[in-house]
Amino acid sequence: MTHPWEAPSDDYAAGHRGIDVRASIGTVAVAVASGTVSFAGPVGGRSVVSIDHGHGLVSTLDSVLPSVSAGDEVDQGSPVGTVTVGHCPAAAPCVHLGARLDGRYTDPTPFLPAAEWPVLLPESAWPG
Repeated sequence: MTHPWEAPSDDYAAGHRGIDVRASIGTVAVAVASGTVSFAGPVGGRSVVSIDHGHGLVSTLDSVLPSVSAGDEVDQGSPVGTVTVGHCPAAAPCVHLGARLDGRYTDPTPFLPAAEWPVLLPESAWPG
């Protein structure tokens, strides 16, 4: 992860409403969980894919050139597009993963599947 979630003080305040994960331009981006594509296209000049996972949870991948369309059903791990320049610069490309629960931005990290092996983080990255 290159940039963690930073909660805004209110709905309109500055913050980082998601996490950035390093990814080379052209890398295939996949659905983090099964669901229905609710949006696939440009937003503010960047390519975005949003997936409705049910129970009020929606994930968004930014900047991803879509290979899916609104209404498509996707399984966890299904390709949904390719990483492009947008949220992160070309010199340090990434995928920005956002999450909304009942319409409000939330930290996507707790919704991600557990790592297949332990990952040791530097003490400075520990939220506790």
